[in-house]
Amino acid sequence: MKTKAVRLYGADDLRLEEFELPEIKDDEILVKVVSDSVCMSTYKLLKQGKAHKRCPKNVDTNPIIIGHEFAGDIVKVGKKWQGEFKAGEKFAQQPALNYKGKLDSPGYSYEFFGGACTYCIIPQEVMELGCLLHFSGDSYFDASLGEPMSCIIGGYNANYHTNKKNYTHAMGVKEGGSVLILGGCGPMGLGAVEYPLAIERKPARVVVTDVDNSRIARAKEVVPVEKAKQAGIALHYVNPNEVEDQFKLLMDLTGGKGYDDVFVYAPIRELAELGDRLLAFDGCMNFFAGPSDSNFTAGINLYNCHYTSTHIMGTTGGNTDDLKEALDLSARGQIHPAVMVTHIGGIDSIIEVTSNLPNIPGGKKLTYTQIDFPLTAIDDFSKLGEKDPLLKKLAESCAKFNGLWNAEAEKILLSHFGV
Repeated sequence: MKTKAVRLYGADDLRLEEFELPEIKDDEILVKVVSDSVCMSTYKLLKQGKAHKRCPKNVDTNPIIIGHEFAGDIVKVGKKWQGEFKAGEKFAQQPALNYKGKLDSPGYSYEFFGGACTYCIIPQEVMELGCLLHFSGDSYFDASLGEPMSCIIGGYNANYHTNKKNYTHAMGVKEGGSVLILGGCGPMGLGAVEYPLAIERKPARVVVTDVDNSRIARAKEVVPVEKAKQAGIALHYVNPNEVEDQFKLLMDLTGGKGYDDVFVYAPIRELAELGDRLLAFDGCMNFFAGPSDSNFTAGINLYNCHYTSTHIMGTTGGNTDDLKEALDLSARGQIHPAVMVTHIGGIDSIIEVTSNLPNIPGGKKLTYTQIDFPLTAIDDFSKLGEKDPLLKKLAESCAKFNGLWNAEAEKILLSHFGV
C-alpha cells in the first residue's frame, strides 16, 4: 500500500513523499492516520537530527516518519492481534514506549511508524506494551490530543510531598494547596490550567503567569476564572511584566506561604529560579519544559532544599494510565483538550509548521493528514469565510463552542474532502 508521509532525513531536512509500505507481518497492524497534532518536541528533533537521542544514526539513508500525537482507524490486523483489535475501529496510541530500555518512539525512530502520514504500520512492541488503545470517542482530534494531555496529567501525578514520620512520598499535587504554573498560557499550559478543575484531590488555588496579554486574554476565555470558582478553585492569571515586584505579588496570592506545587512551562532560567524561590515548605517544583540546550542550568537554593525540604524534579511524557485518564476525562466532557488548539492544517502544511513552530503565534497546530489544507487560524475562519463556504461553516461551528475546535467542525472538514 502507498502512503504519503513527512519524513526526516537529518537536521533541518523534512520531505513530503509518497512511497510503498511493506506488507504487515503477523504481529503488526496497518492503520489509517486521520489527525496528528504538532509538538514542540518534533521541532527539537528537526533542529538536532541524528544528534537527538531518539533519532537513528542512519536517518539519512533510512528516513523516519515524524509526528507522535496521532489517531485514526485500524485498517488491517495481523493474526497475532486479531482477537484484540478489529479493522474499522478508531485507535489512540501512547508513544512513550521505553521498550526493553530503548528510547525508540513513533515520530522519532521508526521508518514506517509515525503520525505525519496517511497510513503507517504499528510494530508488535506497541501492542505488547498495551500502548495501542481502543478509542470510541466522537472525534479523532480528542484522541490525538490525549497524548499531550497525558504529559500534563503525568506531571501532576509525578509531583510529590514528603512524610517525615515514615519517609513515604505522597504522590500528586497537594490537596487544598497552591499550584503555580509559570509560562502557563501556551497550549500545554492551558491544558495544565484546566486539568485540576476535573480531579478529585483539587488544589485550593491555581496561579498562572504569562508575559503575553493576548494569550492571557484567550486563557481567560477558554478556562474562565468563574468556571474554576465553581469547581472550588481560586484561579488567578498574572502578567509579571505589569507589576514592579512579581515575587511579592505571587507570594502575596498565597498569603505569604508560597506554593506547594510549581510547574515551569517555559525553558527559561529566570522562571526556574523564580519558581524555586516561591516554593513553600516541602514544596515540589516540576521543570516541565524540555530545553533544546543539553547544558541548560539554573541556580537552585540548596539552603531551602536542606532546611525547608523543597525539591526539584522534571517529567517528560506520560504513561499509558495517564493517557487512559485523558481519554476518559475527555470522553466524559470533564476536560476539553480543544483549549490547546488554535490552528488547523492538512498534511501539506506540516513541513512549514514544524520548521517554524516557535515563530507561529497561538497554541496547538492540529493537522489532518488525509487532506491538503493550508494552516489556518481558527480566529480567521469568520473573516476568510466571507469568500470560502467551507471556512464559513467551520466558523459557525466553532462559534457554537466558545470559539473552540470541536467534533462537529471536524466532521464538516473531513466530509468536505470525502474522508
